Amino acid sequence: MPAIPDSAPPGHPSGQPVEQPSEQPVGQSSEQSVGQSSEQSVGHPSGQSSAESALGTWPAPVRRPTGRDVARLAGVSQATVSLVFSGAEAGRRVSEATRQRVREAARSLGYRPQAAGRQLRLGRSGMILLAVPNLQGPFFGRVLEGVHQEAGRNGLAVVVSSGWGSATLAEAATAGRFDGLLICSPDDSQLGELPTDIPAVFLDADPGTDRTRPTVELDVAGGMRAAVEHLAALGHRRIGRLRSTHAAYTFRVRQAAFERVVRELGLDVVELGVSLNEGHRAARTVADRLLARADRPRAVICDDDVVASGVYQAAAELGLRVPEDVSVVGMDNVAVAALLAPPLTTVDLPGEELGRAGAAALAGLLRGERVEPVAPLATSLVLRASTASAQ
Repeated sequence: MPAIPDSAPPGHPSGQPVEQPSEQPVGQSSEQSVGQSSEQSVGHPSGQSSAESALGTWPAPVRRPTGRDVARLAGVSQATVSLVFSGAEAGRRVSEATRQRVREAARSLGYRPQAAGRQLRLGRSGMILLAVPNLQGPFFGRVLEGVHQEAGRNGLAVVVSSGWGSATLAEAATAGRFDGLLICSPDDSQLGELPTDIPAVFLDADPGTDRTRPTVELDVAGGMRAAVEHLAALGHRRIGRLRSTHAAYTFRVRQAAFERVVRELGLDVVELGVSLNEGHRAARTVADRLLARADRPRAVICDDDVVASGVYQAAAELGLRVPEDVSVVGMDNVAVAALLAPPLTTVDLPGEELGRAGAAALAGLLRGERVEPVAPLATSLVLRASTASAQ
């Protein structure tokens, strides 16, 4: 199968420059620091050496500018500053010229309005929850990266969690901690009734799960077809398959697509199930069973790239070469795929795009907009060096 910013304000609100704690270069080595005498500890008001400072004495943080500082610099009241930063509707009560003056004062001081108070007034937390089946799954790192990108553009923070069930999600939805939910690749046991008033978007999920909520799908069926047809074009008539044992919609779609295309092409199949959550070790064990068969297939398709890496290791332990003795195709196109030797041919599932599309849909729901259906996101077969002609 198949992720977040600092700067100091330009000066103290009073206009005085900020005193630097030391002129010693940050990159100075520990030998240089330890070797300094007390006469060299310039910049440490307490008389401590830089080595002593490094052991636990830290300069006090610069005080953050406040709304009162902005009001003083702009020549307005604190109430006016609050109005300017409280939202578009309230801000209209202040003239454009005053708004510009307040914003310029805020910029010059490095002032950032506290989000907590504004979110409290709006009845929102500013956070969304991304629920994934397995935090260790590399594909979900790609999804999280896309979610972070789009959420940031919409002023939202992201919390990611795994190991959730329908009751956990329902509790998170009703506790007010999150403004909305992104539910990625759920299996049947994790789906239940969500409160109707919580915005939620499903990713890589059955569009029939909840037709009142948006779903963003991947064309995993098209990707599986491309993988099987590629091996058939290389002359492989007997194909092994390591399929996921999880009851998730995405794996059911892959399996149905695999069965359909091998039937159309008249191919022989040897299939074994593997638990993706158990990782590389479980994949290697199942792959060993597949490749140790007297009638072992000369090509294998895996439900994700981690399983494919298990096939590589099992093949090496059995004295088999990839692709000379066994061709291997994965699915997800995570980073490990290009790092295997030889690099892995795999189906690219655009996890970042999935995350961006899901977060954009959820942000639209939070703004009260009508969200249009999203067409299944295209997948593609990435040809590398792990497949070869049948011998």
